[in-house]
Amino acid sequence: MQVQRKRFIGGNWKSNNTLAKSLELVDSVVNKLEFDNLDVVVSPVSLHIVPVQQAIKNNVQVALQNIGHKGFGAFTGELSFEHVKDLKINWVILGHSERRRTPEIQESEEFIATKAALAINNGLSVIFCIGETIQEMEGKETQTVLEKQLNPLIAQVKDWSKVVVAYEPVWAIGTGKTATPEYAEEIHANIRKLLPDQSIRILYGGSVTKDNAAVLIGQPNIDGFLVGGASLKEDFIHIVNACK
Repeated sequence: MQVQRKRFIGGNWKSNNTLAKSLELVDSVVNKLEFDNLDVVVSPVSLHIVPVQQAIKNNVQVALQNIGHKGFGAFTGELSFEHVKDLKINWVILGHSERRRTPEIQESEEFIATKAALAINNGLSVIFCIGETIQEMEGKETQTVLEKQLNPLIAQVKDWSKVVVAYEPVWAIGTGKTATPEYAEEIHANIRKLLPDQSIRILYGGSVTKDNAAVLIGQPNIDGFLVGGASLKEDFIHIVNACK
């Protein structure tokens, strides 16, 4: 019997928008979303998260785009899980390829998993991103890469109710290239075999648009989306609607 999983749509605003633009986006897009049996989360830059949270008038939640690897302490520039909980924020994005793959950052699999486990063990929920590069895909290394990224998390996490996995092929992020529904479904099914609980939601991310959302969400192992550029405009409304 197929497990019923509540669909999830995340909007990753990345390092975009002035505060005025973020609040305008809340007014013109976020507050126009109407949904019941969905989880919807948007992720502005950390400086904007409180005013964005306060401006939201529906059930959309907010997420941080990163979190530190320790609690309170002498960690200049870091945000701890205590800071996040103090503001009643429930979600954080970790493991995004822009933090794994950017040469100046290059967070390791172990480091990302440690941050995720710390967040989860302290009551936060994590959108955990994984994905392969075009070279890895063409070299038929996708499954090996995804296992390498997931295994440290599997080793450290006990409460999987607080984890959403986002499969984001690096070659499709912001490029206009999208995995075919068949390819995305195959990879999602393979990811599911690695996970300890069949109720864990797996999202697709990578040039999701209002035009391809419906066919992608129709695949049995795709439980929603982590949306980048399209979350910064009215297209996000159409993507959420496609998941109802």
